[in-house]
Amino acid sequence: MPSIKPSRRVVALGLTGAVLLGLATLAVLPERTTTVPDGAAPGSLTMRPCEYDTEAGALAADCGTLVVPENRRDPASDLIALPVTRIRATTPNPGVPVFRLGGGPGATNLNFPQASRLTGESDVVLVGYRGIDGSRRLDCPEVALSMRAGDGIADAKTLPATAKAFELCAKRLTEDGVDLTGYSIAQRIDDIEAARTALGHERINLFSTSAGTRTAMIYSWRHPEALQRSVMLSVNTPGHLFWDPATTDSQFGQYTALCRADAACSARTPDLAASIRDVATDLPDSWGPLAIKDTNVRVLSQYAMHHNGRAQAPNSAPTVLDAYLSGDTGALWAMSVLGDMTLPDSLVWGEFASFAMIDAPANQRYYDNGGDHGSILGNASTDFLWAGPSGVAKVWPDSPDNAEYRTMRPSDVETLVISGEVDLSTPSQFATKDLLPSLSRGKQVVLAGLGHTYDFWEHRPEAGRHLLTTFYATGQVDSSRFDARPVAFDDVPLSMSTVAKLLVGVAVGGALLGLAVLGLLARSARRRGGYSSRAGAWIRALTALPLGLGGWFLGVLVVWTINPDDFVLSATAIVPGTGVLIGLGAYLAWVRPEWARSVRRRGVVVAIGAALAGALLGTWAMPGMVAPLAAVAGAAAAVNLALVLLRRPEVVPAV
Repeated sequence: MPSIKPSRRVVALGLTGAVLLGLATLAVLPERTTTVPDGAAPGSLTMRPCEYDTEAGALAADCGTLVVPENRRDPASDLIALPVTRIRATTPNPGVPVFRLGGGPGATNLNFPQASRLTGESDVVLVGYRGIDGSRRLDCPEVALSMRAGDGIADAKTLPATAKAFELCAKRLTEDGVDLTGYSIAQRIDDIEAARTALGHERINLFSTSAGTRTAMIYSWRHPEALQRSVMLSVNTPGHLFWDPATTDSQFGQYTALCRADAACSARTPDLAASIRDVATDLPDSWGPLAIKDTNVRVLSQYAMHHNGRAQAPNSAPTVLDAYLSGDTGALWAMSVLGDMTLPDSLVWGEFASFAMIDAPANQRYYDNGGDHGSILGNASTDFLWAGPSGVAKVWPDSPDNAEYRTMRPSDVETLVISGEVDLSTPSQFATKDLLPSLSRGKQVVLAGLGHTYDFWEHRPEAGRHLLTTFYATGQVDSSRFDARPVAFDDVPLSMSTVAKLLVGVAVGGALLGLAVLGLLARSARRRGGYSSRAGAWIRALTALPLGLGGWFLGVLVVWTINPDDFVLSATAIVPGTGVLIGLGAYLAWVRPEWARSVRRRGVVVAIGAALAGALLGTWAMPGMVAPLAAVAGAAAAVNLALVLLRRPEVVPAV
């Protein structure tokens, strides 16, 4: 049997080595972030021309770096860098710029595709949030890992571990030199003030959403002279960075009334809230052999109920309500799986904790008063955010900046408050009762049939643009272009029952395909007496993907059935199946039956070992949703490199 030509062997070594080197580099290099320029002073801002992608396409913009102290209370504080983007107005004579304050907390302030709805009249400025978008990120991977390591993301057994994870994260960040008490709302506001000053604006307008409205409130208390007008969409008032069960139940009552007036919905249930309560009171433990995690279903339900527009489906109220009314346990299982997949990684948990500490006393009072007293969805969503009564409020460092901003204060800034009628995240009645009385020049618009922020952007885009730009230009409130949007209870483009079937079908089908490819390889190799070196190389390359993903899908089925405490994108779920199937497939494409038994044994050990190591490297280098593909690439590269280095023997008599 001729050996691999040196040139072909060199190419194989180069390609596989390059893939492994790339993965290793990704694994060890720190995540790229904004950096503090050499010699930069606090308050300095450097800008350069760039483009910003919006829903209307790429717009001309300026991008730059703002340098600020990490903690303005400390004269010796480190400096941190924050990205700044100014999206330029499309008019030659722009008005007062709009500074956007996004929600979360724990989410970026740089993602604003709707900016194009405002650039017809003014610049739109995005200042990255400290702790998320800048040179220091308050990542807490410990928290997501703890949430996925138990019987549910907010299960009673999970909460103490999650609280401990927050404590360990705070300790680790502090030991790394991060001053966590500098990541307060007040210091975020002073970052934006520094950007305003550096850009040369005497006054600005604010546009805030959800948790970002809390920043806008405190901004108006700290720097009213810098603000012309402020628009707050989906207002979060002091003391409400968690969900009040009684208020959530009242919102379900609103949906119940809307259901009775809807022919399709009322035909399915005479009392929507009662039907949901009946299911939630006794959630099943499994769908056949597939485990259902109770708190995953509850938390995902809370989040999905925030919006009712079609654009957010399947993460929408109609989809979740359909799941509860369908009588299909599979739909609840799909919600459990999606909860595991999406929720633990949805926030930068360290920044969330630092922001949320402003409501720590209110949260502690909530738990001291017994928390939930029998609501429809229970306490799971608040537990998810705060890690229970012994969680964030007790283990995360509190900033001295927070004390004076925990209760409502008066403001003379001209303010427009926009609320959705059925917003389960930031109910309109809190803005009406808590915020409006403190605004000497405040007005509120409650939009019928709408939920949280995305519903505003989806429903009547031109009406929303007109409402915002008219208020910024004149102070007048014109919501006349909006109409009442009925909740489309039957508008479920992708039901949870269908999602369940798709998840199971893809996992089972992918696993069977991987096993079938391996079986065909074994049968073909036995019948042909092995493959030539060139044919074997092509087979190893072409079968890596179905074999690797098939092995991962086997791991997924194990997690869903007998090991629900694991996570489908963890190394323990990905690496074993991916490594073994790719290793065996590569071995079958390499081995010859006439070789000595010792050679064959060494080959199979080397192939499987190298594939497992490569798969582990891939998941380490690229965690998250791309981890299975990275594991396949790593396993395929490692096993091919190992077999090329091992070399194919010349004719070796079998023993």
